[in-house]
Amino acid sequence: MIRHWPDRVRWILLAVAVVVLVAFLLVQKQSTQVSYGQAPAGADPIPEGSAGELSGATIPSTEQLTAMVKAAPVVRLPGSIATWDDQAVKAAAGSAGARILVAPPGLKKDDSARLRDVDDATVRVIGTEVSGGVLQASADRAGEWIRQFATGDVTESLTTLVAHLNHQPDAPDQPALARRDPTAGELTAATAALQSTGRFIAPGATMKDVPASTAAFPGAQPLYVALPQQPAGQPLIHYGPALAKEFPGRPIVAMYGSWVEYDGPSAAAFADVATASFYGQFGDRLSEYAYPQRNVLGAWLDRVTAIRYAGLFDRPLPYVPFDPVRVALPALPWLFAACAVGFLALSARKVLRPGRPGTGVGVPARLAGLTALAVEISGLTGGASDASLTRGITQLTAAREAFDQKLPDKHVHGLLDAAESDLDTTAELLGRADYRPAAFLQGRLA
Repeated sequence: MIRHWPDRVRWILLAVAVVVLVAFLLVQKQSTQVSYGQAPAGADPIPEGSAGELSGATIPSTEQLTAMVKAAPVVRLPGSIATWDDQAVKAAAGSAGARILVAPPGLKKDDSARLRDVDDATVRVIGTEVSGGVLQASADRAGEWIRQFATGDVTESLTTLVAHLNHQPDAPDQPALARRDPTAGELTAATAALQSTGRFIAPGATMKDVPASTAAFPGAQPLYVALPQQPAGQPLIHYGPALAKEFPGRPIVAMYGSWVEYDGPSAAAFADVATASFYGQFGDRLSEYAYPQRNVLGAWLDRVTAIRYAGLFDRPLPYVPFDPVRVALPALPWLFAACAVGFLALSARKVLRPGRPGTGVGVPARLAGLTALAVEISGLTGGASDASLTRGITQLTAAREAFDQKLPDKHVHGLLDAAESDLDTTAELLGRADYRPAAFLQGRLA
């Protein structure tokens, strides 16, 4: 009957809470993968030294290196490529100064370990990797990467590390690397080579050949420009924009040492993403080893291919069907909490508000209270309410006889439950909430 709604709602809330909890736990295993296709598989891992990253340079013993460092504040071994602004480094070091040991890139692990054993060296520079003690300074933005990999300039990393080791204030950031347009002669030479072979390899570059094809730029064969590491402190030639005007619609890939730049279609959409992704992952490796430009270019093209297959640019995002579970997922914990609170509140109400059958109220009190209620409403009934009142009085009579015969209380309470239900129906039909058993008996049974 209606008077039992708190119990019904309580169990409904519990059931909903259980369903929500199960749904929330199951959906954690669901996932959606959207791809434009299967990206080309990468090559198998290559053994150390098989990618041309070792330069074959040899270095003196630890004892010899220690003596050299004690004799001079800067020791530069043959084949070293790192450069820096002396004044900026001295300012960052302060009065404590710094002893710097500079080595070529591409050393074997044993040779690198020998360099790190030179305790008198404040800072070690292997290739363009800058470290001191247990610390290493690494570039983390394009402005630093281009200086490091295109010109070998490690001023930013060196000043940062030296200032930290000597407990000095942070050194100011270096200004952006200056760029210049190619001269007419430089542009003519590059254009002629690209028109005939699709590549322009300047003297001193380690590039021997370029990929015959690549999935990085579907539908268009890129043009390649390879230059050796450029002199530090001089403006860098900006070949990309000038060549993009000469070859409209063609991808232009320019390399300066280990630095790769792209100009051409969709440059604004993905070039920065590719640069940050590639050098953010491989920057430490490229700074310490002497990889040929062809290897660096191949790895960069693979990264661009992976980005394209991820659908980050050049293509509209794929249609994803509406998933109501995922949309509703953030609300499920709150729904579960609301159901749990409602269940607990109704359970507390049931405990704190006695008067229902079997909650400690004796048979005589219930019998007397329901009999008094039946007498009061008997003068108000008529029509449909007469039937329910008659059924209620019949149940009360049976309950009184059972009580007089000393039958079990459980049996008597069952008869009183039936009588209470019929009297509740009678009050509902009469439209008198004050005569509903729950309200009428509360004062009498308190």
